[in-house]
Amino acid sequence: MHKVFIDGSAGTTGLRIRERLEGRKDLSLIRLPEALRKDPAARRDALNAADVAFLCLPDAAAVESAALVENSATVVIDTSTVHRTSDAWEYGFPELAGRRDRIRAAKRIANPGCHASGMIALLEPLVSAGIVPASAPLAVFSLTGYSGGGKKMIAEYEENRAAGLYSGGRQYALGQAHKHLPEVVKVCALERAPVFSPIIVPHYSGMETSVMLHGEFVRGGLAAVEECLGSHYGAGNGVVRFVPATELPAVLSSAMLSGRDDMVVTCHGTDERMVVTALFDNLGKGASGAAIQNMNLAIGADEREGLVL
Repeated sequence: MHKVFIDGSAGTTGLRIRERLEGRKDLSLIRLPEALRKDPAARRDALNAADVAFLCLPDAAAVESAALVENSATVVIDTSTVHRTSDAWEYGFPELAGRRDRIRAAKRIANPGCHASGMIALLEPLVSAGIVPASAPLAVFSLTGYSGGGKKMIAEYEENRAAGLYSGGRQYALGQAHKHLPEVVKVCALERAPVFSPIIVPHYSGMETSVMLHGEFVRGGLAAVEECLGSHYGAGNGVVRFVPATELPAVLSSAMLSGRDDMVVTCHGTDERMVVTALFDNLGKGASGAAIQNMNLAIGADEREGLVL
């Protein structure tokens, strides 16, 4: 039985991970009493006793927590931003070519960001195949449920979402310095960051990330995009899958996969202008579900074990 410790289990991501893992017969959760939850010595002992340790912490705290791990056998999965562009950490998106085996062998795994997961799922296969050039000017919008902002934002929306500015979409990170952009540029090998517009919408969880493409920057047009994404994800593991536009509703909702851990990718448009879209849950494939998928690979379990698909 594998021992698992969640450092930061009181946060939104940690709580979802714990909920998903509590019924597992192949795992034993290491729990700290509330009084010791932030005690460095108690956390050090728990981290080093674990076969897998999840860091569900702010960036600075994640760096401190990772430094406490001295057991070379402990697999650390960090859900913060801080290690996602580090060459010393494996980027935890198994569906990318070659990543699955690297994650299985890794002891340090950086969990992707939620918005980044959608962008990378769409762009990395297209750029790797040469269908979209790395130098292409890209524009992305991404709708997210308010749970992505953590406990404070959740409380704000639960109190106010039916009134005033909280009742509509709220665009943020307008200065084009969103913290997920560096990992997107690195993992997709882009020559420039996309123009990115993240928007909070008034439902708890769910995400819809769309990349807009002009045909002049797409080799082979719409059919090539569909063939590439269909080939890449069509024979997948059931976590990320390509679904043709004809099999989806005419109006896509960012809440379509709320509460789930899988992702749907699709494509709409014409050879002149097209939109490629990823639909998933910001707490699922965008955070906790992805972390559990990475843990499953690291311990040799079926990567879908314990996920809601």
